[in-house]
Amino acid sequence: MQVGIDSFAAAHDNTNLSVSTVERLQGLMEQIELADQLGLDIFGIGEHHRKEYLDSAPTVILAAAAARTKRIRLTSAVTVLSAADPVRVFQEFATLDLLSKGRAEMVVGRGSFVEAFPLFGLSLQDYDLLFEEKIDLLLKLRENEYVHWSGNYRPKLSGQGVYPRPLQNPLPVWIGVGGTPESFIRAGNLGLPLMVAIIGGKTHQFRPLIDLYKEAGRRAGHPLDKLKVGIHSLGYVGETTDEAIEDFFPGYAHTMTEIGKERGWPRMTRERFYAQQGPEGALVVGDPTEVIEKIIRHSKALGEISRFTFMMNPSALTHDKLIRSTKLICTKVLPALRQHYDQKD
Repeated sequence: MQVGIDSFAAAHDNTNLSVSTVERLQGLMEQIELADQLGLDIFGIGEHHRKEYLDSAPTVILAAAAARTKRIRLTSAVTVLSAADPVRVFQEFATLDLLSKGRAEMVVGRGSFVEAFPLFGLSLQDYDLLFEEKIDLLLKLRENEYVHWSGNYRPKLSGQGVYPRPLQNPLPVWIGVGGTPESFIRAGNLGLPLMVAIIGGKTHQFRPLIDLYKEAGRRAGHPLDKLKVGIHSLGYVGETTDEAIEDFFPGYAHTMTEIGKERGWPRMTRERFYAQQGPEGALVVGDPTEVIEKIIRHSKALGEISRFTFMMNPSALTHDKLIRSTKLICTKVLPALRQHYDQKD
């Protein structure tokens, strides 16, 4: 199992609004560099077009990280492909792949926030159709230097060459999904690895959707070893579970309550938090031992996953706490998971 961290590059921490955006991005670079030094498998950067986050241009952040790292794989988490030009997305990640000497990946999705659509002159009525058309073009660009293609939302391509070409062939592309069955089936039909964002509820409830993905892939003729499943999970590791909860809860509760005002969710309370942090809940927050056990348990419940990434930014943690948790993930959680799965093999 690969273990990673995803970041949304929160603009501020939850204790000090005077921390500058420059400091926050510099802190993010330090975190990625440390993760690389300590052997973490992968680091992902999200994409949002909101005041709370600094990740509207994730490939720029990833390119800066590529210059400061040697082995860690660098990915998006996710690229909002529905609101982007697939040609530019491919060019940016191909360039990142060259800069990183073959360490680039992308996770593409429709996006759980919708600000990008009006920002770039797109209609939310076309939310799903935009993604279907653009993933088709992106995969054709990945497979062919010269592309003939036409669609409804972008000017056609008549055999133009698209450059640069990446070092990896093919450049890894994952599909990022939430809880929509059609998205799981589409990923299976395409035979692409699946990254499931599990941010609430009980993790084992996603098993039927993952089974849908694998069955769709099997029916489409894709080998099972290509149908990999990863989990993007809200999580945080502390020296003790009590410490982890007290660090994570305040910012998490604030963020989820604010988002809830937009989406009709109830206010995040301690009681609701503890239900999510419990044995079957989606939150992976605790000391290293508790977190290791929960990841193994979740993996088994979902039919064995191949990647797990922590997303700590909903809590808008201070730089020191992000660094401390990164060290625990790399030095405690990662080695234990590797040992567990090596013994299974």
